[in-house]
Amino acid sequence: MSSKKSAKDQLIETASRLFRLRGYHGVGLKEIIEESGTAKGSLYHYFPEGKEQLAIAAIEHTKNFVSDKVQEDLAEAADPIQAIQGHIQKLAEELSKDSVFGMPIGTIAGETYLTNEPIRLACQAVFSEWQGLYQEKLSQSGYSEKQAADYALVLIALVEGGILLSITSKSGEALSRIAGQIPLLIKKE
Repeated sequence: MSSKKSAKDQLIETASRLFRLRGYHGVGLKEIIEESGTAKGSLYHYFPEGKEQLAIAAIEHTKNFVSDKVQEDLAEAADPIQAIQGHIQKLAEELSKDSVFGMPIGTIAGETYLTNEPIRLACQAVFSEWQGLYQEKLSQSGYSEKQAADYALVLIALVEGGILLSITSKSGEALSRIAGQIPLLIKKE
């Protein structure tokens, strides 16, 4: 079995990276084709509906990648507070590196929510899944269903806002500070 990625995977991964960095409207199909190293025909073979269809596949790819990372991080500690703090601190460290990160879904969600319903729905599903990961960790740790759901909503808002603050300041400090506040914010009733 070859480890070489298929043209479809190359297109999705390239689109995912570019959309994270520059948003939906900041990236053209020609650029995705060139950067992915695939033939133009491959794009239209795998994504006959064009850019929107590719964007939805890229959003799904990003969702799966981030979900796997969040699950790994949350599994590192039995205590949900420690697990969530560790997860947010890892994000802070990643954003403190000189690597290019971008908003996982925020950029594309923010610019298309009024103009593209299929992409808006795809982004909504992503945020719901990520929120569900926090909710599941809290529920497994004895938080009531309502508490877990409410705290998960707060967490996704804190993380997404923290990422935005971190990328605009080119520092993970905002996320580190958010991680430090988690014990004060998330308490069992």
